[in-house]
Amino acid sequence: MNIPFFLFLAFIAILYIANGHQADKTVRAINASQHNLKELQFEYKTLKAELMGLSRAAQIENAMKPFGLGVYTQMPIHIPLENRIPVPQTPTK
Repeated sequence: MNIPFFLFLAFIAILYIANGHQADKTVRAINASQHNLKELQFEYKTLKAELMGLSRAAQIENAMKPFGLGVYTQMPIHIPLENRIPVPQTPTK
């Protein structure tokens, strides 16, 4: 006489257990994602620090020496204004 009620309780118990397993699986996935995120953040910060070190002026100079490039030590040449070619102006309205 109470068999349908016991079957209903068994079904509810199975759903409760399945829900618990699903929640555990979700928590494990979240923890794995957080661990991967931390690793990627560490890698990003390391690469950023290395790039900042390589982009210093002294490091760039040392990297360009094999190509024959270096810092120019003389002052730039001054071009006087009177040697310029005049540009004809168009009338304004």
